[in-house]
Parts: sequence; C-alpha cells; structure tokens
Amino acid sequence: MWIFILAELLVFAIFFASYAFARSYNVELFNEYQQTLNRDIGAANTVILITGSLFVVLAVRAIRDGKVMLCRNWLLAALGMGSLFLTLKIIEFADKFGQGISLSTNSFYMFYLSLTFFHFMHVILGMVILAAVAWKAQQGAYCMINYTGVETGASYWHMVDLVWIVLFPLVYVIR
Repeated sequence: MWIFILAELLVFAIFFASYAFARSYNVELFNEYQQTLNRDIGAANTVILITGSLFVVLAVRAIRDGKVMLCRNWLLAALGMGSLFLTLKIIEFADKFGQGISLSTNSFYMFYLSLTFFHFMHVILGMVILAAVAWKAQQGAYCMINYTGVETGASYWHMVDLVWIVLFPLVYVIR
C-alpha cells in the first residue's frame, strides 16, 4: 500500500508542477479564471475532508482499544464526509459544465477540471476502501491486536486528504 500511495503522490506532484509551470507562462489568465471558482465550496470541502480524516483517526483509535463497532461507526462517519465532498464537487462541476466550460476552454480550466476530477476519483476509491474496511470490521475481521487493514485504509484516506490540502490553495487561492 505504501508503494501505491507514494506512486499516487508522485503523479499528483507531477500534475502540480505542470500546473505551476503553465501558470508561470499565463499568470493573468490563471488569475482571471481562478476568480470564477467558488472558494467557499473549496474551503468547505477542505473542512469536510479534514473532518473525515479525524473520523478515520478515531476509527483507528477505537479498533486499537478493541471497540470494533465504534471503529465501524467512525468509518461510516468518514464515508459520510466523503459523500458530502463528492456532492459539493458535483455541484461545482455542474456549474462549470452548465456554463459551457470544458477541458478545451483554456489552460486554467484544463488544469482545474483535470486536477479536481482526478482527485474526485481518488476520493471515490478512498470511500470504497473505507467501506470495505468498515464491512470487514463489522464481520469481526479486526480486533485490538489485528488492525493492519484499518490502518492501511486510513493511510490511503489521509493521502487523499493531503493531496486536497495542497490542491485547494494551489488552484483556488494562490495568486
């Protein structure tokens, strides 16, 4: 899992470096179209993902303490945060697509849509992983001495959160 997480972080790092390089050649364009993004939704999504990560930490703590159902409940709460994140991103995407914006509109929107959709897909994968871990926890697969699966799922979720913590200021805020 760590090799997979590091590979994913490398892909995002290349994406972020490409964004920064393209932005350096089109500062005015990037600044202008960055203003069309909904920073309130972006900020809300940041709080939502950080809250989801807190719930995942509490799930790991619960399983270490032998509280299997509490672990499952915290994982379900994290899934709720993931669902809320996806809902807000869908609202954002619908707004942009409704305005006729696409990958070919300009280089800013190409990066915005590509980066945020790529992250969106990672949130979905993270939710699938957390759902599988929650299901296995409910089935009794984890306990206070065998919780590696919970920690592994938590590690992936934290990677998704970390990427957003870089993506949000890079794309929505930094001018």
